[in-house]
Formats: sequence, structure tokens, C-alpha cells
Amino acid sequence: MHSSLSCRVLSAAALASSLAVGAGDARAQQWKEDTQGIPNETPAELQGVDIVEHLGGALPRDAAFRDTDGKPVKLGDFFDGKRPTLFVFAYHSCPMLCSLVLDAAVRSLNDVRWTVGDEFDVVSVSIDPKDTPETATKKRAQVVSSYTRSRGDTKGWHFLTGDEANIRKVTDAVGFEYRYDARQKQYAHPAAIYLLTPEGHVARYLYGIEFPPGDVRLGLLEATEGRSISTTERLLLFCYHYDPQGKHYSLVAMNVMRLGGVATLAGIGGFLTIMWARERQRKKQLLAASTPSTAGAHPS
Repeated sequence: MHSSLSCRVLSAAALASSLAVGAGDARAQQWKEDTQGIPNETPAELQGVDIVEHLGGALPRDAAFRDTDGKPVKLGDFFDGKRPTLFVFAYHSCPMLCSLVLDAAVRSLNDVRWTVGDEFDVVSVSIDPKDTPETATKKRAQVVSSYTRSRGDTKGWHFLTGDEANIRKVTDAVGFEYRYDARQKQYAHPAAIYLLTPEGHVARYLYGIEFPPGDVRLGLLEATEGRSISTTERLLLFCYHYDPQGKHYSLVAMNVMRLGGVATLAGIGGFLTIMWARERQRKKQLLAASTPSTAGAHPS
């Protein structure tokens, strides 16, 4: 009887398990059917908005703009071949994202040891042809007021405005894809800053609305291409490399180990040299002490 009861219980359990599996499969199949009609597409508002990296690409030096004084300038005027540039696209009436990017950049620069106008420059190009030198002046003043190191000095800060054709020449060179939303009367665009070499080539893209000061500093060091940087800064570049997956600079353990090995060997070599020099000096002193003095001796 107990055996029969057990069999019935096991059969019921097996049936329940089978039903549960079947129900689960049915739910999974239903979910697949329900989701098949959902398009896996970019929202209409963000179509045509992207960054296509052109690392090493040159910005058009002949692109024509006006500076905050209204003076005609060429983009190449700001690449002196000596120091790198932090470059950013922003338009002056942007209700949110452009200000977030600029504010984040300034917060980061406040914690970077280099100073704008001395070791590097900042160049901002407006993507709105309706912006003017007057709006650029106001935007620059607003941004620089947050840069505590400058104390209001605008040296090294360049805010440029221009026409659609010249703006597009620069955005195409960087791979900055944006579009105008006529319904909202705003530009849809990505969020990033760009670090350029002294000749105006793209050295690094940094994304988002937060830029760790360490990443900005390393990006600027990388953009210098080894010019006018200290030995310590060279060692930083040796130990840190940009991680394209994580979009940040990371410590390279193997390089750190190599550097540590070199430092250890140098330390041992220095220690042995000092000990050898001391031993040599000690032997000289012992030899001098054991040699009888002939001072004052006269032949008999």
C-alpha cells in the first residue's frame, strides 16, 4: 500500500513538474511572440546622433570662424605646434547638455595640474550658425568664472562661431554627428570632449558628462606626443593606457612590474656600487696604516 501510494505521489509530482516546465516553455514562447513585433531601433529623436571616432585625424585648419571679438580667424590659428588643445562642441542656447559638458570639463580642469593658456588651450566651436560673437563672449565668461585657477582671465579660452558649411567641416573631421530637431527647436547631439595634438590631430575622445581629472591629465599628456613633459609624466604614460572598452585610462600591471623591476635593479646596482666604493676606501686606509712612515728618516 505504501509502495502504491508512493508511486502515485511520484507520478503526481512528475506530472506537476511536467506541467510547470510546459507552462514555462509556453510563457517563454508567448514572450518571444509578444516581443517579435517590438522594433529594436534607435529612437527617432536620436537618429543621426553619434560619434564615429577618427583617432589621428586632422581637423581642417582652413575652417573659417569668428572669435569673441568678431575677428575672422582660421581654426588652424589655434594649433601652434607646441601645446595640446581640449576641444568641445557646444551651442550657446542649449538648454541642458552643452552646459553639462562644459561645466564637467571645467570641474575636471580645476583638479588638473596644468593651466589653461600655459600648458594647453581650450577651443569651443558652436554648432548653431545663429550664435554670434556676442553670445560666445557671454558663454565664455560664464565658463571661465568657474575656472578658479584663471581668476577671470580668459587667456587660452577660445569660443568660436561660424556658418553651417564651416561647422560641418569640423564636425565631419571629428566624427561628431548631430541633427536639428525642428519640433523642439534644439540640436540633438552626443556628449564628449576631444584632446588634440599641438598640430590639431585627434588624440583622444572622452565621453559623458563627467570627466575624471586623471583621465583628462593623461589625455593631455598623451596629446603632447612627448613634448615638454617631465620624466614623472612620461612614467605616467608608460604605466597608464586608454581602455577603449571602459572608456577610461587604466593601470597596465605589466608595465608597472617592468618599471618596478628596473627600479629594483637600479637600486641594487646603486647599493653595490656604494658598498664597493666603501670597501675600496677601507682597504686604502688599512694599507696606509700598515705602511711604516719614512718621514724624518736619515741614512746611517
